[in-house]
Amino acid sequence: MKPYTKRILILIVGWGFILLGILGLFLPILQGVLFLVVGLIILSSEYIWAHRLLTRLRERFPKIGRAADQATEKATAWLRRISGQRKTD
Repeated sequence: MKPYTKRILILIVGWGFILLGILGLFLPILQGVLFLVVGLIILSSEYIWAHRLLTRLRERFPKIGRAADQATEKATAWLRRISGQRKTD
């Protein structure tokens, strides 16, 4: 995937989760905080402010930080499996 296309896709998905999170704060059907955190995790690779906010959230709520780290690992493994890439450690 081209870097420009990947960046656009990351921005669309990240902001989509942020919008769902904002809607979820007002609608009882959606988990607003969950979608906001997922959106911040996605956008933190592109925006400094999102990375800083996510860092502050992890410091204030360590349990959420651990859950976010586990979710990031699972998402990375899932994306590698879909794209056919091998793990490089």
